[in-house]
Amino acid sequence: MLFAFSVAPSSSDDSGGVSEAVADALRVVRDSGLPYELTSMFTTIEGEWDEVMPVIKAACDAVAAHGPRVSLVLKADLRPGHTGQLTAKVDRVRAHLDARPDVDQEAHPSLDAAEVPR
Repeated sequence: MLFAFSVAPSSSDDSGGVSEAVADALRVVRDSGLPYELTSMFTTIEGEWDEVMPVIKAACDAVAAHGPRVSLVLKADLRPGHTGQLTAKVDRVRAHLDARPDVDQEAHPSLDAAEVPR
């Protein structure tokens, strides 16, 4: 199962950023040992309910040290019995793109083939 989440404090640093709080949350995720991926907007963790939810709660607790209120956005792909989906889902989409590169060029005529997002 995949769980994508974004957690942030209600207040930011002097520059308006929340990266320090996010880094504290990510330390919790990293230390959990579960497979994860960090992107600019979300962190995705792979595991079972009972493995992942305590990690997300602990990440929220880490962010709470940065302000009196925490915002959490959570999205889940609940597909029991499937593992390795953190990369497998992306690989399947890329395989479709690679199978029909002409479709990409038609959809993005201003891009040359080397610039088509992968």
